[in-house]
Amino acid sequence: FIITFILLGKYLEERAKSNTSDAIQKLMGLQPKTVTVLQFGFEEVQTPIEQLRKGDIVLAKPGEKIAVDGVVVDGNSYVDESSITGEPLPVTKQAGDTVFAGTVNQQGVVKYRATSVGSETLLAQIIHLVQQAQGSKAPVQRLVDKVTAYFVPAVVLISIATFFIWVMVLGWQGAEQAMLFAITVLVIACPCALGLATPTALMVGIGKGAASGILIKDATAD
Repeated sequence: FIITFILLGKYLEERAKSNTSDAIQKLMGLQPKTVTVLQFGFEEVQTPIEQLRKGDIVLAKPGEKIAVDGVVVDGNSYVDESSITGEPLPVTKQAGDTVFAGTVNQQGVVKYRATSVGSETLLAQIIHLVQQAQGSKAPVQRLVDKVTAYFVPAVVLISIATFFIWVMVLGWQGAEQAMLFAITVLVIACPCALGLATPTALMVGIGKGAASGILIKDATAD
């Protein structure tokens, strides 16, 4: 039963990690796979976003997502920046204004010069922040890890000692009863609640926050 509970806890923890990673996948999905790059000022070329370079002029049509961070060089439009800022109202964009990867061009056609690509974009930094936060540990979790390192061996030794003490009291004919007492010590002292609940709660909390547009820098609350 002890092994079953531990394995079940591990399974639930891994499942929680898998579910919370969906938030990161949703953030990654805000960036398009291909973009329309203007070559020689007029020729429209569909280019994979991985091949986009700083200084390229990108064309964003109505309904398309802004691929990378950049500065508008021509055109004007309304851009939905709710995925980045949380602001539900579209923002007017014209020449000289900054646009961000993951936002949506709603009306009009704009041309913008790429200023940040790849891991330099604001969206990429947000994704990295969420991933880093999910891997961080709260002070209570670090304390739990330290305590568990000494607590588990101590409990096992106490359980073994309990078995032999009761064997000495009851004799070998009471070995079954002594084993029950030893197992009782293990069950009562099992630190699984701290060892599993704390990291799982952090993973779920950070993932749910990211899905709701709330970014948590790390597991420590300042």
